[in-house]
Amino acid sequence: MTSALILIDLMPRIIALPLAPHSGDEVLARCRALARSFRESGRPVVLVRVERPNVAEQPPGSDFADGLVQDGDIVVVKRTIGAFYGTDLDEQLRKLGVDTVVLAGLVTTMGVESTARAAADHGYEVEFAADAMSGLASDEHEFTVKRTFPRFGEVRNTADYT
Repeated sequence: MTSALILIDLMPRIIALPLAPHSGDEVLARCRALARSFRESGRPVVLVRVERPNVAEQPPGSDFADGLVQDGDIVVVKRTIGAFYGTDLDEQLRKLGVDTVVLAGLVTTMGVESTARAAADHGYEVEFAADAMSGLASDEHEFTVKRTFPRFGEVRNTADYT
């Protein structure tokens, strides 16, 4: 089994939102720890960020958080909610022999959930680092982590990977 870590929308303008139950900074710190662990074990790290389509300039804070992207990481720019549609993410993962994806990032009920559903549709095993993601509202995050995500795969925490 080859697993890859997929980190969703860790961009300053999203990290700064009023998120719950974990702050953007808490999520970023846990995602950094996950990425470090995956890199140290030679497993791929995928960083995904969103760009608004049909605009001349992206809003301030639309790049990745400082120092997040490292040499050898896969960078994907999406223009929809999920990371698969309209990108080469599936092809890049298949070239590396990835069959399992571990998801984390922002926000739980948007980019993370949409990417999880597409990953399952593409035949990947899906895992979630539940404490390395957060939502726009705590109840939305908790419902998704406890009720929706278990239908797609294993729900774990950062400590299970680091």
